[in-house]
Amino acid sequence: MRERIDRIAEPWGDRTPYRPGQPWPVRRDAHLTGDGVDRWVPAASLLHSNGDAMDVAVRDGRIVGVRGRADDRVNRGRLGPKDLFGWQANHARDRLTVPLVRRGGELEESDWDTAMGLVVDRSKHLLEEHGPGAIGFYTSGQLFLEEYYTLAVTARAGIGTNHLDGNTRLCTATAAEALKETFGCDGQPASYTDVDHCDTLALFGHNMAETQPVLWMRVLDRLAGPEPPRLLCVDPRPTPAAARSEVHLAPRTGTNVALLNALLHELVRTDRIDHAYVRAHTVGYQELAAGVAKCTPQWAARICDVPAREIQRAAELLGEARKLLSTVLQGVYQSHQATAAAVQVNNLQLLRGMLGRPGCGVLQMNGQPTAENTRECGADGDLPGFRNWENAAHVAELAKLWNVEEERIPHYGAPTPAMQIFRYAEQGSIKLLWISGTNPAVSLPELARIRELLRSEGLFTVVQDLYPTETALLADVVLPAATWGEKTGTFTNADRTVHLCEQAVQPPGQARPDLDILLDYARRMDFRDRDGAPLIGWHDAPGAFEAWQRCSAGRPCDYTGLSYELLRERGGIQWPCDAEHPDGTERLYSDGISWAAPDTCETYGRDLVTGAAVSETEYRALNPGGRAVLKAAEYLPPHEDVSAEHPLQLTTGRTLYHFHTRTKTGRTPQLDAAAPGMWVEIGAGEARSRGLGEGDLVEVATARGAVRARLRVTAIRDGLLFLPFHYGYWDTPGRTGPGPDGGRAANETTVTDWDPVSKQPLYKTAAARLTRIAPADGTPAPAPTTTASAPADPAAAPPTTGGPDALADQRPDPAPEATP
Repeated sequence: MRERIDRIAEPWGDRTPYRPGQPWPVRRDAHLTGDGVDRWVPAASLLHSNGDAMDVAVRDGRIVGVRGRADDRVNRGRLGPKDLFGWQANHARDRLTVPLVRRGGELEESDWDTAMGLVVDRSKHLLEEHGPGAIGFYTSGQLFLEEYYTLAVTARAGIGTNHLDGNTRLCTATAAEALKETFGCDGQPASYTDVDHCDTLALFGHNMAETQPVLWMRVLDRLAGPEPPRLLCVDPRPTPAAARSEVHLAPRTGTNVALLNALLHELVRTDRIDHAYVRAHTVGYQELAAGVAKCTPQWAARICDVPAREIQRAAELLGEARKLLSTVLQGVYQSHQATAAAVQVNNLQLLRGMLGRPGCGVLQMNGQPTAENTRECGADGDLPGFRNWENAAHVAELAKLWNVEEERIPHYGAPTPAMQIFRYAEQGSIKLLWISGTNPAVSLPELARIRELLRSEGLFTVVQDLYPTETALLADVVLPAATWGEKTGTFTNADRTVHLCEQAVQPPGQARPDLDILLDYARRMDFRDRDGAPLIGWHDAPGAFEAWQRCSAGRPCDYTGLSYELLRERGGIQWPCDAEHPDGTERLYSDGISWAAPDTCETYGRDLVTGAAVSETEYRALNPGGRAVLKAAEYLPPHEDVSAEHPLQLTTGRTLYHFHTRTKTGRTPQLDAAAPGMWVEIGAGEARSRGLGEGDLVEVATARGAVRARLRVTAIRDGLLFLPFHYGYWDTPGRTGPGPDGGRAANETTVTDWDPVSKQPLYKTAAARLTRIAPADGTPAPAPTTTASAPADPAAAPPTTGGPDALADQRPDPAPEATP
């Protein structure tokens, strides 16, 4: 193994092969600037949902680097490119350091008393004049558990509003809903350690190499060792996972349900079913088998535009697996019939009896690092502790815990999902919208509409963030927040592993931890319980954690066995962790389905096609014994399909070197240089038929808007365009929107539409037209060559490298441990 390599040019580093059932060997990655480190502070990555454990290097009160934690179960010392270099964004020169308030149409520097006074005065006025429904909160997948729980109590029992959701609605809502529909409750069944044991790995719409690069390193090391797993990849793009797969299916976007129904059809037809497991642990088998009876590979091939024989090969691979691990991400979650498709992956696992034992399970992945915490804490569209808003006993539990009347907790209807929150703001019923740690002016669909509503005079917008984002620049009040490395708290990754992130340095200027801002707001609003005591009785992160432990007690996400001290001692631990499971729980459902009984389940479910709610009575009749539910779903065509005017399908997605709207990674030199600008991807055959080539300046237009960028010709399926969704305007002359050169944010083009069950926006099923604006001038598209965006002709663009600034250490033996 080389000791030092360019981790932009070689994002996954060198291999440490291992055989099935063996522990993943350690490789300690590190990147430091300058000489000497005063102290190392434990933390974990906040730039993807893998949650890689690391130590933060501090010198002279500043962060100067990171190293992977070799003893942690999640990453065994490895770090991805965003982990290695992303910390530099903390030092960006345009960090917000003082509160800003809008006066005369301009944002002006202010102070905390003035800014919070404006927010509190407006909140009290709206509560008195219009009631709690006039106030909404839209949060992030970037805060800590302690902050989400404090926000949930503030919104639900303080304000009493039903309008609280996170941008996790954009990334993980379908994962949560799919788990609830199948298992009656949220919570990831599998563990990352199942990669160590599986003999078959199926990735559905999951570009793991770019979205969870460290988890992909784990897969690469299995592939390099004896008895490697067989891979199935379902993705319309030529991802690194597709290149390593035994079967790669590249369907038309929007047809996932048709493809999955055909795979289920083949399993039933060939009787590759674990009937004993299905009888013992599920309901609904006959209905599912009948639902897929006509879904032959030939039928699906006509819809998906993939060969029927390849669908049969995929079904054989799934049917022959002895230890099957499936993963799902945005290729399913942000596409047509999202929840219906994700549930069919759960069905595959259940039919094969592949659950609850090493190498067998499903990972309905998250897109964001702390998305799991929004779901647990009820800072998305649920109640805290995976409680069912339709179950009166669950609401009563919360009312007792918070010492408020049950009526004070809004449960007259389902919590409002994000897309509806913005609709209410547009219509004028929500008059104050508090946005924390997210950037909807770039991340929501149909951006012209979003900019207009954020600018509207009837909406008072509070933005709590680190930088002058496109959204912050449109706000009425801007609150400067501290970030990772500048505050203490816990967060939970996609396989339920809880890490403690400790404060390493002071935040810049007057920036404050999100928890402090929320506690300050609760104090100024004077929220009280029914005995007149402060509603929120904690004053710091440890106090908030203890309050959450009381809320989670006895629920699936039980944290009562965890503590800051234990997390410092042992690193990441998976929930539930309680008296019965003092070491945490590696995988769920090892002893059967646990939380689907009518009295304990988180939801009674929905119809997967229409989204219509299943009543409590219907659920009790369907599932009195609390088993997993096998749910069928009929395939329906996408709402927006190609036409003469818009003949190409358009999809969007994340790429390796950037995260979200580039708010942090765009301020990181190595990451920004690796993918410095917007591009458009097209397949080689499609490019030839249209007379297009690498580097042409093109415009992609839909019924909503357009973007302009240079063309990258790749091996993506013909008939499809791809846009990376990261790029906005904060570093352009326009700052909040398109300038004279046209739009460059992918969401100028995407449609305002969402899945009927999860309410997750659909970013992958637009129809578009492509127009060449100018021929290539010798400048290739600014897309990396190391990823799915690699040119079909390797000579078409110079290889992506990072140079001396991107050199990082990788060593097989661990260095001395961190000192807290």
